[in-house]
Amino acid sequence: PAEFAEDHIPGAINMPCLTNEQRHEVGLLYDRSPFQARKMGSAHVCRNVADMMETHFEAKGKDYRPLVYCWRGGQRSGSVALILSEVGFRSSVLEGGYKYYRSCVQQRLKELPATFNGQIRMLSGPTGSCKTRLLKRLALRGEQVLDLEGAANHRGSVLGGQELPQPS
Repeated sequence: PAEFAEDHIPGAINMPCLTNEQRHEVGLLYDRSPFQARKMGSAHVCRNVADMMETHFEAKGKDYRPLVYCWRGGQRSGSVALILSEVGFRSSVLEGGYKYYRSCVQQRLKELPATFNGQIRMLSGPTGSCKTRLLKRLALRGEQVLDLEGAANHRGSVLGGQELPQPS
């Protein structure tokens, strides 16, 4: 849960197979005995996945295709995906976990602007300078517009006051 609170894929649902406390407890034991830690961790995971099966997955049909990931893409996500697959869901695991996914996205965002060959323009300016109004007018004229503040429901502007909640 702490990892999910720090960052996650937009729209993801947090269903931890280990609580923060359990993850900490298993981690401390792992330093002394990896085998004992795996036994303890697997018992926690089984109980927690059983709860998930009786709640979230209960109403899902066999065509449900969850993408399972954890922070580093290791045993936790693999354990959950294995159980879901054995039940009959066609689950996938995000290889390398969220940290690897995030680093790939960040790298791609660094590389992507060069592929536009000068066809991209960034609009910036101080708060209250009508940037959003200009973007909306450009969009009405048929221009392609990416309003990042609008997509994030940014409410930082003195004049911005939007009713939708700002996403995490």
